Amino acid sequence: MKTAGTSVEVYLSQHCGKNDIVTPIEPHVEPHVARNYRGLWNPIPDLFDNDDRGIRRNLRDFLKLRKFYNHIPASSIQRRVPPEIWNTYYKFCIERNPWDKTLSDYYMFNDRAEGKLTLDDYLGKGRFCLNYPKYTNMGGKLIVDRVIKYETLSDSLGEIFEKVGVPYSGALDVKAKSEHRKDSTHYSDVLNEKQSQLIEKAFSKEIKMHGYTY
Repeated sequence: MKTAGTSVEVYLSQHCGKNDIVTPIEPHVEPHVARNYRGLWNPIPDLFDNDDRGIRRNLRDFLKLRKFYNHIPASSIQRRVPPEIWNTYYKFCIERNPWDKTLSDYYMFNDRAEGKLTLDDYLGKGRFCLNYPKYTNMGGKLIVDRVIKYETLSDSLGEIFEKVGVPYSGALDVKAKSEHRKDSTHYSDVLNEKQSQLIEKAFSKEIKMHGYTY
């Protein structure tokens, strides 16, 4: 979340075949076309790997046959695909400096609230865009092959796409969900000490794993 992941999805969707799984994106971004994301699965294992909100989400998805969805945790994918798929596919995701990521998330929600959401109100809700649970298991172990950094996105994608045989000119030419942040001021010039410390505490696991500093 908030790491250009949707832009990467849109780009990769153009290189997927008719039998590949491509999840829906809201709001829709051209030329992305969702397909093959519906189906049945055993929802019981997912109930032990989620909080109350996650459990409700899984039950809704099961009833609507949404087997795969945007921003689905890697652990859920692992349970819903055959072992030979999980063990042979190259799995990567993107992470971002948590202070910058949080500010980007705030701008998105504030834009949707028509500018009526203050930064303190957003932080006070405690619903941070934590990506750590999406690429680790219950024990905190990394379960994807690589976590690349948003700050070196283009070069890292070049390495990965070369590895898996996806054409890449050095640019995605897609900027999904980037319209919300109209202020490009650096986070260190926006956040006060109390706000930055609150973010540091919330993202402590991500900071420790990836070596991010304020």
